[in-house]
Amino acid sequence: MSSPTSERSHGALAGLTLAAIGVVYGDIGTSPLYALKEVFAHGRVPLSPENILGILSLVFWTLAVVVSVKYVGLILRADNNGEGGLIAMLALASQAVKHRPRLRRALLLVGIFGTAVFFGDGVITPAVTVLGAVEGLEVLAPALHRFIVPVALAVLLALFAAQRFGTAGIGRLFGPVTTLWLLVLAALGIAQIVQEPTVLAALLPQHALDFVLRHPHTAFVALGAVVLCVTGAEALYADLGHFGKLPIRLAWFGLVWPALVLNYFGQGAMLLREPANIRNPFYEMAPQWALLPLILLATAAAVIASQALITAAFSVTKQAIQLGYMPRLRITHTSTKVSGQIYVPFVNWALCSCIVAAVLAFGSSSALASAYGIAVTIDMTITTVMTFFVVRFAWRVPLWVCLAATGVFFVVDFTFFAANAIKVLDGGWFPLLIGGVLFLLMTTWKRGRALMAERLHEEAIELPVFIDSLFISPPLRVPGTAVFLAAEKGATPFALMHNLKHNKVLHAQNLFVSVQHHEVPWIGFDKRVELEPLGHDCWQVVVHFGFKNEPDVPEALALLKGRGIDLDEMRTSYFLSRDQVIPTLRGGMPMWREKLFAGMHRNAGAAADFLSLPTNRIVELGSKVEM
Repeated sequence: MSSPTSERSHGALAGLTLAAIGVVYGDIGTSPLYALKEVFAHGRVPLSPENILGILSLVFWTLAVVVSVKYVGLILRADNNGEGGLIAMLALASQAVKHRPRLRRALLLVGIFGTAVFFGDGVITPAVTVLGAVEGLEVLAPALHRFIVPVALAVLLALFAAQRFGTAGIGRLFGPVTTLWLLVLAALGIAQIVQEPTVLAALLPQHALDFVLRHPHTAFVALGAVVLCVTGAEALYADLGHFGKLPIRLAWFGLVWPALVLNYFGQGAMLLREPANIRNPFYEMAPQWALLPLILLATAAAVIASQALITAAFSVTKQAIQLGYMPRLRITHTSTKVSGQIYVPFVNWALCSCIVAAVLAFGSSSALASAYGIAVTIDMTITTVMTFFVVRFAWRVPLWVCLAATGVFFVVDFTFFAANAIKVLDGGWFPLLIGGVLFLLMTTWKRGRALMAERLHEEAIELPVFIDSLFISPPLRVPGTAVFLAAEKGATPFALMHNLKHNKVLHAQNLFVSVQHHEVPWIGFDKRVELEPLGHDCWQVVVHFGFKNEPDVPEALALLKGRGIDLDEMRTSYFLSRDQVIPTLRGGMPMWREKLFAGMHRNAGAAADFLSLPTNRIVELGSKVEM
């Protein structure tokens, strides 16, 4: 007889697994809408029984090697304090090689490029997925073809307009809807396989091998479309922190992988009998009476897949901001219970604009599919490279084992990347352009912030020295507490000097607070605050946040209670320096990049909002920084 605790734990696991199906597998779960169709599109691969079996075998073993072995088997083990995703992996890898500065810088650049390309993928995924779902209208009635793009745009615009309300209400439907979708995928596939069971021979790897050996050039070109069956695999790792390893693995092996294989093989079985159905093999599998419900269900699944990626874009943006690779942006919390549910207006509407442009420019899922694979394969390859350095330097595994563990995956990923690279002129340039622009902005912001820190350090006065000199002739003290925010620990804040210059007073208590963000996901409250007395009721305070912590300075300072500091919220003022960047010819960056950084800095969100400072107790004092 099972105990109540055991029943609760089983219930919690079941709930997490169901939620993981909706959030983690929405993208890869909608790949059957377009993946197999694209392999044979435009006559890339002749539609013969041998080629159909060869492609199905490639699809099956791609899912097995890339998803089951690489991501589920290996990558999920490389968690950063329970967190996953490219930024978590980047932080893990950079920490592992922190004693090798050149290698660390190179890895950071590669990882940031991968993060930038992720946003390019974030534009393509909703566009191709929703278009692929809505294209069922053409199968239902060819005359409806002209409504495909307008309907897809209406769905996407409604999705982005709803982001500001959060997903707390409808999020609980993601798991059940996606589960129903996967069960329908399996049922459609089984109905076709029963009529043509010979298709199951494609489970044998010899069919993939024979296809590659017989038609090496055709097979290489086909790989550029075959990789579409694993789009969304990165989500397994990115959502690790939300669900944990076990629910993600149970969902994959228990439902997602079998449903995908059955559907792909069902499409193949139908094509063996009816090659003419290649125009849209997914919808051609369904009986006529089921087409409209299937289109509606596919559209719902596509919206869920898109929502998962949009949410991931918000999360990655927040992490990149806290690691110093993006300027501060306004972030709104859409849930009072779950800190991870956020809305970033700028990112939301920038993504929306790019997606609308992609739908209008490309016009079909087939045209967008050419642009799709290259962003996916770049991130897959970068993840494999990062994993090598984690396994080698963080886990201290022997070199030959590291090469064996990641070498095969690197060859597979790079082969897929090379197969997609030939499609750059056919649309692959689009996500690369988005990724390249973001990479330029992110590296410019990071370099500009470093140059600012250098200039401020050159002009800074050591805080202990300044405090001691200040009290040679003490200023007037006024009641209350002043919190001076400073970028660098130990440096005298410009806000303090401007306050003394203009107001000629010093508060009874003075905290000089420096906020530091670290390359770890979480820093607990026990390690959140460092305190160092400077004398004269002045203290140096360092507040530490991980890249997934919510930066809340007042909450952190409340931890100082009982450590010799009496903080009264209503008698505490926060002093900040608003820096104005002046581009110069001092040689830090080319002038055009300095002007770009100055514009980004000028339009960045307020530090007070980012640090959760109370708006009615903030004093901002201006200063100029010459680059």
